[in-house]
Amino acid sequence: MILAPLTGVALIVSAATGPIAEPHSSTHLSTYQKNAALQPLVRSATECIARRVVSDPRFRKKEVALNLGDLIVDSMPSCVGHVRAMIDAYDRYFGDGTGEEFFMGPYLDVLPTAVNKWAADAIE
Repeated sequence: MILAPLTGVALIVSAATGPIAEPHSSTHLSTYQKNAALQPLVRSATECIARRVVSDPRFRKKEVALNLGDLIVDSMPSCVGHVRAMIDAYDRYFGDGTGEEFFMGPYLDVLPTAVNKWAADAIE
């Protein structure tokens, strides 16, 4: 249900912004160092999406579990810069195409849980 719209958003993000080429290579970094370097970008993208979702009036309604995917999809255009930075950095550290794979796979798998946790923490 959420995968098809997010796939469309990912394709739009990919087409709207080209890859950012870095003149230096990051192959000398360990996997741990690469993941550590990516964490602020992943956090930034996730927080942007979570802020947009929480600020949406539909979020407070009882059917939020059913609408969370829609709210996440609707937040993407506002957060495209953060998401693109995360994808581009992932490509830079792990190779071309890995950023889209990360976004469409592991990132989207945990995003609803992360948004719910961020929202709960923000409300407290």
